[in-house]
Amino acid sequence: MTLYQWIVSGILVATSLLLIMSVLLHKGKGGGLSDMFGGGVSGGLQGSSVVERNLDRISVVLSVIWISCIVGLALLYKHNV
Repeated sequence: MTLYQWIVSGILVATSLLLIMSVLLHKGKGGGLSDMFGGGVSGGLQGSSVVERNLDRISVVLSVIWISCIVGLALLYKHNV
């Protein structure tokens, strides 16, 4: 594995963990697994819509970086750079 592959792999692992955390921080939209784990009880204590919009933006940016890392790793492995 070359240095570039190590760097992109590290970024991929970091963005994977951050993406998981950002998705889990979202407020449940009702009726699903989030309510089973207490999301329905603390519905009034969740964040405002500004927080949700910021979490949406963070999730989108992280997912774009994540997909870019996967494509980049595929290209690096294909060309053995």
